[in-house]
Amino acid sequence: MQVPMSTLEAAAEQILEADARTVAAVEPVKDHPLFERLADLGDQPQLRILCGGVIALGVFQRDRRLVLAGTRMLAAHTLATWAKDFVKHRIDRTRPRSLGDPETDHRLAPGRSHEKEESSFPSGHAAGASAVARAFARDYPEHKGAAAVAGTILSLAQIPRCAHYPSDVGAGVAIGLAAEALVEGAVKFGGHVLSSDALKKTPHPG
Repeated sequence: MQVPMSTLEAAAEQILEADARTVAAVEPVKDHPLFERLADLGDQPQLRILCGGVIALGVFQRDRRLVLAGTRMLAAHTLATWAKDFVKHRIDRTRPRSLGDPETDHRLAPGRSHEKEESSFPSGHAAGASAVARAFARDYPEHKGAAAVAGTILSLAQIPRCAHYPSDVGAGVAIGLAAEALVEGAVKFGGHVLSSDALKKTPHPG
């Protein structure tokens, strides 16, 4: 069943209105140092250092599961970064902290601006943090809750510092989870292929 365009447009308008209201509500606390520190933790270089650190620790401790977790995290983060860049460079949106006209600048528009303040959609922090957190939880399901909380905090911290709108963060999370799911699918497919090859090469008795 096809959803009428008017319904989709109305839903989009509601999301944009919610974005604008949220920005107005959090504007007084946007310069709080806590949010800046959280933003630093969720930035691209820091997350890639984290992934590399997990791999290095796994190698040092000869912990295969830790090495695999770090590798999965790095792959998921890389794919999520590529995906969010693909979208960012095709949609222009002024960041909340740089609004000239609050009535119109929060809207999305087709465009290829590479200016940081005009590339609010989607949130790269949310994409990266979500991908890394979910990837870690694949190999350490006993820490799934903690990983999800950490990823959520790093993602949501972009809203009160007026770096992103809630819909930017939501889109970033979706991209991050989708990227990680693709990595997981590739891992499973690779494992299936390798196990099939191993079975074929196993000599049969008699």
